[in-house]
Amino acid sequence: MNTVRTYEIRTYGCQMNFHDSERLAGLLEESGYQRADQGAVPDVVVFNTCAVRENADNRLYGNLGHLLPVKSSHPGMQIAVGGCLAQKDRAGIADRAPWVDVVFGTHNIGSLPALLERARVQAEAQVEIVESLERFPSVLPVRRESPYAAWVAISVGCNNTCTFCIVPSLRGREEDRRPGDVLAEVTALVNEGVLEVTLLGQNVNSYGAGFGDRQAFSKLLRACGEIDGLERVRFTSPHPRDFTADVIAAMAETPNVMPSLHMPLQSGSDAVLRAMRRSYRQERYLGILEQVRAAIPNAAITTDIIVGFPGETEADFEETLEVVDEVGYDSAFTFIFSPRRGTEAAELADQVPHAVKHERMERLVERVQRRATERAQRFVGREMEVLAEGPSRTDPSRMRGRIRHNKTVNFDGAAVAGELVQVRIGSATSTTLAGEERLLARVA
Repeated sequence: MNTVRTYEIRTYGCQMNFHDSERLAGLLEESGYQRADQGAVPDVVVFNTCAVRENADNRLYGNLGHLLPVKSSHPGMQIAVGGCLAQKDRAGIADRAPWVDVVFGTHNIGSLPALLERARVQAEAQVEIVESLERFPSVLPVRRESPYAAWVAISVGCNNTCTFCIVPSLRGREEDRRPGDVLAEVTALVNEGVLEVTLLGQNVNSYGAGFGDRQAFSKLLRACGEIDGLERVRFTSPHPRDFTADVIAAMAETPNVMPSLHMPLQSGSDAVLRAMRRSYRQERYLGILEQVRAAIPNAAITTDIIVGFPGETEADFEETLEVVDEVGYDSAFTFIFSPRRGTEAAELADQVPHAVKHERMERLVERVQRRATERAQRFVGREMEVLAEGPSRTDPSRMRGRIRHNKTVNFDGAAVAGELVQVRIGSATSTTLAGEERLLARVA
């Protein structure tokens, strides 16, 4: 009797990678695999990798090394490596870790089941990297992690040429889905019980350029507002260069588009932005956020910031801190610059010393957290709509969820995952809120 083969997917990186991993899980289950139980040794381990930072390589090969003795003691076990690092390193992964069975890239995730079977039959590693998208990932089967929240890709790839970023060379140039296809997927998800969708793209604001409609993204947001049963719409990530007034208006005027915006800064210094080839400057960036807060006064703003880009002076870094103080971010993803082979920034002179980068990072994190704590106090004492997600990670006797501003809340109450409830906020830190469900004011 044939036993069902099991799988485990380990995902690193951005939301697009997590979206791809849900597709990989769907492909494997459609091919007869089932997810391995917690703690069990799976028959197939899939690494869906990121290549944005230098430690991505070390993390992958360290984990592959830990799996070698496990694989040696479990005959028939297979290891597959996909994602951006696979697209970058290609056959080098199998050369460096010859116990890997399959290497596949960002453009051919649909090939994974066939490659695994071919590796089993031929008893040799299969390395298949293609240069252009075979099928848009959203046409592939999916096994979603959440029954009430879903990713929806509106585009893949990127046409920007930031000197620090390797993603365009690994994901390719931007390809946009037609609006009708996106809306059909969103409608189908809502019919399955999804309450919240997050529209995904490397640069959502350039959506529509491929088919000649510069306002396609704002139109898409407004169209999502017409879908009955869709409670929450989010999107990531925008780019300041393409962020326009029609998008701000659509956010403000479409009730189910959430009042939260992730707007990458990267640096507050015009000189550093120029070296990064970011195509906007501090004044333009701050002007966008001023317009957003004029239209959506209580909007939550989050960002990405890189510390220690080549040539960054103390004065440049101080300009970044000034922007952090002026904006008052609700949170920020902060990164120490690490040179990536294949990017222009890796070859730039004036690399910032390691110790200087770490000292600046400590100051930046302290400033971000201080301002985020101050900003979070605006929620204390208010009743906020919360989408319950499950038990709190720090106290399983409490529930965890997110308000419309995408802030995590730990709260006492009787809510179940996927339910919209009202929670009175009692306290706030830089990262989380805490409160109590108002049982008589339940939304759903």
